[in-house]
Amino acid sequence: MTDSADAPQRTAIVTGAARGIGAATAGRLAADGYAVAVLDLDAAAGADTVAAIEKAGGRALAVGADVSDEAQVTAAVDEVAERLGAPTVLVNNAGVLRDNLLFKMTAADWDTVMGVHLRGAFLMSRAVQKHMVDAGFGRIVNLSSSSALGNRGQANYATAKAGLQGLTKTLAIELGRFGVTVNAVAPGFIATDMTAATAERMGITFEQFRQDCAAQIPVRRVGTPQDVADAVSYLAGAGSGFVSGQVLYVAGGPLN
Repeated sequence: MTDSADAPQRTAIVTGAARGIGAATAGRLAADGYAVAVLDLDAAAGADTVAAIEKAGGRALAVGADVSDEAQVTAAVDEVAERLGAPTVLVNNAGVLRDNLLFKMTAADWDTVMGVHLRGAFLMSRAVQKHMVDAGFGRIVNLSSSSALGNRGQANYATAKAGLQGLTKTLAIELGRFGVTVNAVAPGFIATDMTAATAERMGITFEQFRQDCAAQIPVRRVGTPQDVADAVSYLAGAGSGFVSGQVLYVAGGPLN
């Protein structure tokens, strides 16, 4: 067990948990002792993550929901509360990419990214906070990105990730009096299917992309989903109770 042992209700929700950072985070929180709701667009997509958690002796539930849909979010949180217990940890990880230069970016590209990242985090946080307030304990961790500082070809994604930092700080102010902390983790280059797709769009191999990025990182390697999961684990625990409204860059070095 980790320092989250003092939490009155050990149920966590991780969105976008079917693969990558979300799956690693769900597995880490399960290892920390939480029952974990593995939420993704389709419940079937979360089956592998659930199976891995259960094989390791944990308890998990696959839940399907579009985080940008208000009714689906409400139904999903209600299902989690009924089947696993009232959630007191929420990790807003669900995300999509629709990269393009501004003159090529469509309104649909913009709206899709904003809907999943920003609207999704808002809807999930609003739905879960009542359980946290009732418990007098809660942890919300939003997945931002180093792209929040600006990144060519990602006007939509960078704006959404910067917006998540503003949401994080505001919710930290509003919910702190109820024992709820709200923080963000902002990864740098993490080797996932999403970054592999970026390499493909750039017309280079993923291995070359990784090597080029690693050469620019002080620790001389790219990040892994587990690196992010470990950071989330700390912010989700009771031991981080005096840390709120912060953005933790998990990027292998300082960012300008």
